[in-house]
Amino acid sequence: MTFPVVGMVGGGQLARMTHEAGIPLGLKFKLLSDTPQDSAAQVVSDVVVGDYRDLDTLVEFARGCDVITFDHEHVPIEHLRALEASGVVVRPGPDALRHAQDKGVMRARLTEIGVPCPLHRIVADPADVTAFAEEAGGFPVVLKTVRGGYDGKGVWVVHEEADAEAPFKAGVPVLAEEKVAFRRELAANIVRSPHGQAVAYPVVESQQVNGVCDTVIAPAPDLDPELAGQAQELALRIAKELGVVGHLAVELFETTDGRILVNELAMRPHNSGHWTQDGAITSQFANHVRAVLDLPLGDPRPRAPWTVMCNVLGGDYPDMYAAYLHCMARDPQLKIHMYGKDVKPGRKVGHVNTYGDDLDDALERARHAAGYLRGTITE
Repeated sequence: MTFPVVGMVGGGQLARMTHEAGIPLGLKFKLLSDTPQDSAAQVVSDVVVGDYRDLDTLVEFARGCDVITFDHEHVPIEHLRALEASGVVVRPGPDALRHAQDKGVMRARLTEIGVPCPLHRIVADPADVTAFAEEAGGFPVVLKTVRGGYDGKGVWVVHEEADAEAPFKAGVPVLAEEKVAFRRELAANIVRSPHGQAVAYPVVESQQVNGVCDTVIAPAPDLDPELAGQAQELALRIAKELGVVGHLAVELFETTDGRILVNELAMRPHNSGHWTQDGAITSQFANHVRAVLDLPLGDPRPRAPWTVMCNVLGGDYPDMYAAYLHCMARDPQLKIHMYGKDVKPGRKVGHVNTYGDDLDDALERARHAAGYLRGTITE
């Protein structure tokens, strides 16, 4: 019996966990990784080390793969079109993925199809930022480079024209957005297959610290059921309109006046969906694999009333393995997921999941474990 080969471009933790989800199905994975030390390269047997920006490397990598999918959204669109033209199956395809690569393209398309977004437009220089601020009700405003930003990088909150110089030094267009008055950040995660089947996970609350996701609570506490339904329907509609195949994360603002606005899109497994590994019947990683292979999708429903994910960031305590004894003894239900990365201050090196009937208990357990692994909690 021949099982399909999934080609994953990018060797980070998302590829590592997607590979893990495919193991029970007997699937074969082939990885295009920047280095042999990358997170997924440590666990996948068939690894090609090369540059995803080089077309010849991509063409050679794709040989023998039944489908190509991604750990990140940075592969040049023209290369993906060339792969498709040669008969390679690419999911999500370039027509969809361009909206996750370029925030300007994404905002234009979402506006065209009537998706609620913050006020926005491309700005030419600091003086144009001031003009936009006047249109949006005044400073502060948010500036984003349209390509290349993640985890708070490539994003600036500016309070006056003099603050607006830095974004233009990157050499790519700059998107200006109103600074939204929001109550909290939410995320709607869905998975869509090529034949149009789609599933929606519960809407979650995503808590950020210094622009980096710190805690995810599933489902989002005290979220009006009607608003939660609107968020799921919005994510499903975006996936259909943009032709997304695989996992789509729609990051949202819940505004202080009770609306939802789309902040960002990610067309791959996403940090806001890591809770599904232990908290859902079918994880985001398993459903992403099913979708790109056009298999029937799995049940996205939660296993427990509450699941909490906390990211483990690197600190000044490099020996995280030594902390396992305390964490596992204190909480036998704790689930630890480490990425095989060198520990560096502020770097995402893993996450923990807790679940149960009591939200406060699950939050305390997750935050304690993440803090103890990092070294900020010592007892």
